[in-house]
Amino acid sequence: MIDIVKRNNVRIYGNGNQCMLMAHGFGCDQNVWRHLIKAFESRYKIVVFDYVGAGQSDIEAYDPNRYSSLDGYAEDVNEVIQALELSKVIFIGHSVSSMIGLRAAIRHPEQFERLIMVAPSPSYINSEDYVGGMNREDIESLFEVMDANYLGWSTSMAPLIMGNPQAPELGDELAANFCATDPEIAREFARVTFFSDNRSDLQKLKVKSLSLQCSEDILAPLEVGYYIERNTPQNTLVIMKATGHCPHLSAPEETIAAIENYLDTH
Repeated sequence: MIDIVKRNNVRIYGNGNQCMLMAHGFGCDQNVWRHLIKAFESRYKIVVFDYVGAGQSDIEAYDPNRYSSLDGYAEDVNEVIQALELSKVIFIGHSVSSMIGLRAAIRHPEQFERLIMVAPSPSYINSEDYVGGMNREDIESLFEVMDANYLGWSTSMAPLIMGNPQAPELGDELAANFCATDPEIAREFARVTFFSDNRSDLQKLKVKSLSLQCSEDILAPLEVGYYIERNTPQNTLVIMKATGHCPHLSAPEETIAAIENYLDTH
């Protein structure tokens, strides 16, 4: 039998009755949640984990077929919930984990009470009637660079994604996270992330949700936040003053306040 806790390097903090399950985005690990853990552990049970191939997960558990779509990662989320016998989970997902959590909640809505999506995007590719932020040709070029020199790509892209040039140490941290991820797995996860189209799934979500949208984000422009709000039942959109794609690291106080306000008023 697979040891889910070991596979995903599951860690638990706090003693609250209700669980917050926090899921990191591409190229990161559970350490990105340190500010939110500190803020919420006095009131909630906090569960964090690493996707297979990230952080201190069991890299031997990586299966290219399982993780060839977001469904494999969503199944990991559901398996962590089931292994820990959690219920009424408040799921907090960053970036691609917003859609991973969405798919997990569509499959098992009874396990979730709220879905909090930090810098989410259902599709990163522009089309005739949708602004995703990038053209397909741009993403193809991105992968050419990534395939040729992953470490170089990480160093150059991380500061742009972080989007806070006044705090270069944040870009350095993200670059270090990218570089600590197995390059082959990272490239496969990146393809799954940037080529997934989850727009048709938004309307299937039966769990109430919050979208935290940064005012400037090269990966998820404002139009994406409005699109999610329009197309997701029971979704609340908050436009943050924060810039960049990682407000839980660059603007933790604002991120925490937005989540607290949502949970207190809903």
